[in-house]
Amino acid sequence: MKVIGIVGMPASGKGEVSRIARDLGIPVVVMGDAIREKVKEAGLPLTDANLGAISGKLRADLGMDAIARITIPAIEATAAPVVLVDGIRGDYEVTAFREHFPDFTLIAIVSSFETRYARLANRGRSDDSLTAGELRSRDERELGWGLLRALAQADCRITNEGTLEEFAAEARSLLCRVGGLS
Repeated sequence: MKVIGIVGMPASGKGEVSRIARDLGIPVVVMGDAIREKVKEAGLPLTDANLGAISGKLRADLGMDAIARITIPAIEATAAPVVLVDGIRGDYEVTAFREHFPDFTLIAIVSSFETRYARLANRGRSDDSLTAGELRSRDERELGWGLLRALAQADCRITNEGTLEEFAAEARSLLCRVGGLS
């Protein structure tokens, strides 16, 4: 099984890469879905604060690679030759995936704070930060999980500062190349 991991700061474009992967017929496993499920199980609303708290608790209780380990069975359950995993937040998760999946490629999506903040205003997800301060807090939380170290371990990098069309074309080309698609 070929596993392609996506890492990036909030609102950098990870979800768009996932959408493109689905369009290419690549199954996508979103790590955040596992966290959203845990928040629902706890009877809490799906807010950024609750998602962050549950994520932090899982990492504190089970180790910094907890979300990766929770996600691995979902990746394997696809039984697909190529799978994309969206939402890697730390270097411990990268290590867990590299150890478990010998054919693992990590793609970093990089966007400036200003670009990401502008996107959040248009995205409308329940866990999206609405102020610059809240986005900075979310960034700091995720950086504390080893996000910069994960970004540094990427095998490939896409800078997402242009148009959606430019980004989509670059992402599609990279996914086809890395995933061995024609």
